[in-house]
Amino acid sequence: MRRLYIIGFSALLLACGAAKDVKKDYAAAPVEKYMNTITAQDLKKHLYIVAADSMEGRNTGSAGQKKAGRYLISQYEANGISFPKAAEGWYQTVPAAFMARAFSPSKLPDSENVWAFIEGTEKPEEILIISAHYDHVGMKNGEVYNGADDDGSGTVALLEIAQAFMEAKKQGYGPKRSILFLHVTGEEHGLHGSRYYSENPLFPIANTIADLNIDMIGRRDEEHTADGNYVYVIGSDRLSTDLHNINEAANAKYTHLKLDYKYNERNDPNQFYFRSDHYNFAKKGIPIIFYFNGVHADYHKATDKPNKIEYDLLTKRAQLAFVTAWELANRENRPVVDKDGK
Repeated sequence: MRRLYIIGFSALLLACGAAKDVKKDYAAAPVEKYMNTITAQDLKKHLYIVAADSMEGRNTGSAGQKKAGRYLISQYEANGISFPKAAEGWYQTVPAAFMARAFSPSKLPDSENVWAFIEGTEKPEEILIISAHYDHVGMKNGEVYNGADDDGSGTVALLEIAQAFMEAKKQGYGPKRSILFLHVTGEEHGLHGSRYYSENPLFPIANTIADLNIDMIGRRDEEHTADGNYVYVIGSDRLSTDLHNINEAANAKYTHLKLDYKYNERNDPNQFYFRSDHYNFAKKGIPIIFYFNGVHADYHKATDKPNKIEYDLLTKRAQLAFVTAWELANRENRPVVDKDGK
């Protein structure tokens, strides 16, 4: 009897081992189900906290920004998402000396990038970055500049995108490549946080396959007053035809937004391609997409408040970033760099 028991137990172990080796068919993954975990209700809940008066406008290195950072960390922890194993904690310190500029009217204190991480199941050494800046401009004359759209909208989108990927992972569809959710500081004062990361990367730049940067996706501009079902896409074709096509295909399949390339024109006078955090990755030859809703009447004013966000639009744009990220994380090959970035 004992010998039979050992044989039976061994067979059970072999069966369990075989079960562990079974790979999920990602072609059958219910991507739309995970996409739909990104909801207007959750985005609104997060944004009313991130852009609350109590955050005091989240100026770089301020107590309010640090409070906002702690909230972000609490939400990652609640979803079972940790900081990268290669890091010592949730923060990448960005020193004041790095942000100092001779012409700056005020000196900034030390600040922090906040990062969260989901490790890849098959190609963990390859890294997709999804970024947004969580700082804003603080307070002026005692008035809080809440920065709900700029960039509270991108900040909370990252939380929801990470939660969607984690839900997929719980059901056996963890991303094949690793994903770094990077909340950068100092954008409003000169793209400092993303510049610091790009010059002091936790993971090799050569292993970073793309950056999807989300900066202002909760409103509409004057050109789209009649129809808010759009998003400006900037930079998608500057370095990689693959990346541009991936984003187009993901939108056509899932989100059906109008992809507006007005600000991607090389001669556009606004030159937004150079004005948000993606650019510090593009400079290093990393393919990027910048998702943007355009400038509105409340841009950099105290009136940029959570009650003015169109949460249905914020949801669809965050969902587009998710499904594009899904393809980038799980496709066989990383996007080919076939252009010079100009």
